[in-house]
Parts: sequence; C-alpha cells; structure tokens
Amino acid sequence: MTSPLTTPADPSSAVRWTPRLWGTLLVLCAAMFLDALDVSMVGVALPSIGADLGLSTSTLQWIVSGYILGYGGLLLLGGRAADLLGRRQVFLVALGVFAVASLLGGLADSGPLLIASRFIKGLSAAFTAPAGLSIITTTFAEGPLRNRALSIYTTCGATGYSMGLVFSGLLTEASWRYTMLLPAPVALIALVVGLRLLPRSEREQSTGGYDIPGAVLGTASMLLLVFTVVQAPEAGWGSARTLLSFVAVIALLAAFVAVERRSQNPLIRLGVLRSGPQVRAQLGALTFLGSYMGFQFLVTFYMQQLLGWSALHTALAFLPAGALVALSATKVGTVIDRFGTPRLIVAGFALMVVGYLLFLRIDLDPVYAAVILPTMLLVGAAFALTFPSLNVQATNGVDEHEQGMVSGLLNTSVQVGGALFLAVVTAVLTANAPGEGASPQAVLDSYLPALTVVTGIAVLGLLISLTGLRVRRRQESVVVAKSTSLEETERVVVHD
Repeated sequence: MTSPLTTPADPSSAVRWTPRLWGTLLVLCAAMFLDALDVSMVGVALPSIGADLGLSTSTLQWIVSGYILGYGGLLLLGGRAADLLGRRQVFLVALGVFAVASLLGGLADSGPLLIASRFIKGLSAAFTAPAGLSIITTTFAEGPLRNRALSIYTTCGATGYSMGLVFSGLLTEASWRYTMLLPAPVALIALVVGLRLLPRSEREQSTGGYDIPGAVLGTASMLLLVFTVVQAPEAGWGSARTLLSFVAVIALLAAFVAVERRSQNPLIRLGVLRSGPQVRAQLGALTFLGSYMGFQFLVTFYMQQLLGWSALHTALAFLPAGALVALSATKVGTVIDRFGTPRLIVAGFALMVVGYLLFLRIDLDPVYAAVILPTMLLVGAAFALTFPSLNVQATNGVDEHEQGMVSGLLNTSVQVGGALFLAVVTAVLTANAPGEGASPQAVLDSYLPALTVVTGIAVLGLLISLTGLRVRRRQESVVVAKSTSLEETERVVVHD
C-alpha cells in the first residue's frame, strides 16, 4: 500500500513538501534522535551515578549494556512486527513505552531499578527504530525524495549520538537524573503529534501464519550474542563461560536459519542477503559504528582520566563533529543523488581512517586545535556522508512489505557492531593497562594499541566498501559497451 503522503520521486518534488509531510518526518526524526541520544548520553554521567547510588564499576557497565541488550537483541523482531502489525501502531506504542521508561529511570533510587528501566528503553527503541525507518521508506518514493528524507533522518540520529555527550555534560553538572529524564517530555510531545500526523498503514496479510519459532530463535540468538560480547571482557574471552556462550549463539543462529528457510512467513527472508549492495550496507554499518563506539570510549577516558577534563569540557570537545553532521542534514540527499551511495560510503570510511590516524599523535598536553579538532571534523564529515548512504543503500530496491524487516536488520548490524567492537577495544585496553602507580605516559602508551584496533576496524570497513566501487565500475562498463554496440548497430542499419 502506498501512503497518501507519497509524492512523485523527481528532483523538483523535494521542494514541494507539505507541512504535514514535514511534520511526519520531524516526528520520526525526534524518535531517532532520542534513540541515539540515549546510547551516548549516559556515558558521561556514569561516575556521578555510581557515586550517588553506590554502584560498582561492573554494575555501572550494565546501565549502558542493559540498553544495548534490549535494543540489539529485539531489533529483528521489532522490524518484522512493524510489517505485520502496522508500522504506525508499533511506532506509537513503543514511543509511549520509551517515555514512561525514561521517567522511571530518572526517578530510580537503586541500581537494579535503573538498569531495568534502561533495558525497557532499549526494548522500546528496538521497535521505534525499524518502524520509523520503514515509515519513511514507504511514505517517500524511492529516488531523490527518499534520499533527502533519509539523509535528514539519519543525520538526526548521528547528531543525537554526538550531541548526547554535550547534553550529558551540561545536565550532569546539575544532576545525572536530568540525563535520564530529558527524553521523557520530548517523546511525549512526539507521541501526541505523531497520533495526528503519522500515515496509517495496512498490516501485511499473513497467509502462512506468524513465524513464532523464528521470532523466538532470532530474539534469543541476538540477546545471547549481545550479552556474551558485553560480558566477555569481564569473564575473559577464553573462559569456558564465554566460549560456551558463543557455541550456543552459533547453535541458535543455525536453528534460526533452518527455520527461516522453511517458514512461509519468515522473520528474515534470507534471499535479501543475496544482494551485494545489501550485504555491503550491513557490513558497513557493523564496522562503521563499531569503530566509532570504540573511539568514543577511548577518547572519553583519555580526556577525563588522563587529561583531567570535566564532563562538560569533554562534551564540548566532541561538539564540532555533531555540529558538522547537523549542518549537513538537508544537503546529503543531493550529494547521494549525484555521486551514488558506494562512492560516498568509501569517502566516509576514508575520512574516518585518516581522522583516527591523526589522533594517534595525542600526548599528555595536546593543543586542541592542532591535534584533536582535525580528527573531530573528519569523523563528523565521515558520519555525514556514510550513515545516510548506508541507510539509502540498504532500503533501495526492497519491496514495501519488507521495509520493516530490512530496517530491523540494518539497526541490528549497528547495535551488534557497536557492542562487539566496543568489547574488543575494551579487552585490548584492559590487556595493556599498566599497574597501579604507573606514570601518565605509561597510561597514554596503553591507549595506543586500542586506538590502533579502532583504526583497523575502520580500514576493514573501507576495504569492504571498495568492493562496491569495483562492482559499480564493472556494471558501468557493461552499460557503456551495450550502448556502444547498439549505436554501431543503428549506424549499420541506417547505412544499409
């Protein structure tokens, strides 16, 4: 079913959006902004939370990990639920749950209650994210119109992730509880406006019944994978517990694939992964966000623990990256139309690699403008180019009734990539940590191997994205050859 808000997919249509269309996009952008904001905002507030509630470092980890566990573990189910139960309905219900959980988190007086509220928020985000993305891809026709909408939508997510640090630094100066409460009124306002503006969508007719076994196996495998990766640095990557958990994940995924191959109405249609652009988009999301999560973690520790910067000072150091992403929101769609997603993804990964390499110059007394700012600007430019392009590439050419499924799959790649590579970076940092009483220089030296791993992850993403350029050139060569052959044939016919 095509939404009544859909307009023709030609370049001129991008300037004729109605107020209702803009309102719809802003509601979806608000939810995406909040999802990303919540991932990053809590990080700067952790020391204050621990001091106020008397929580250990291992317990504090679960304030972050609880959100990631709910978010990453249930995204596949959330994406398919949007297709089967109605995108509008799933989005609005989940947004309401998100607002209530935010309120509970701000009022929590114990660690377990705070962690539970974070898990519920992650769970609700696992439904709003794919439902929101699929509403966009079914409301805005494929082409320039959708590219512009997706560029605004995804840069709002990237901006939320970057600005979360800034908001957290500002709010934590007053109380960490404000970092938990801030999303509640914004989510409620978006919910009220969404009730009036979001287009109604038909539920997919499920003639083969719902894929309950696939939903159970898919959710269980993702939950266990995220849980194992989050716990691995503490339990030990080579411990029996970690290894057995990974074996269980593999077994669950194998069972999930077997069920999906036989299901008439699968949670994920495996055939979608036969598409090269789709696979490259998923792997790109995995490595791009994975490398940045590790980078942000290391930089925060470097600035606060080694340089002695305040939470607000640290947040402001990240501000140029977020500002650059925000300023580019309405322009990236035009750039995608002109150059295509493969080229922009390669360019974004290249900028990120250069930024990380420049950051390896850090010392104990860095000049911000000369050492840190160039990296922040390069990383911001990388986000502005790559994140919208990955979303466009993943959703283009996909049938309307599978947009929720693909959206859930892409968001799963983002979350699993973040959890997986953050755990790897943490393990490298822990393995190289000097003992108590070590000099500041020794601590700084212990950061460099982890920063090298972060750079290596970005290089891996760059190499994967470069394969898309080779395929594109090959396709363009075939088109040119066919066109030349056709012209020669026409000349022969005319001459005869």
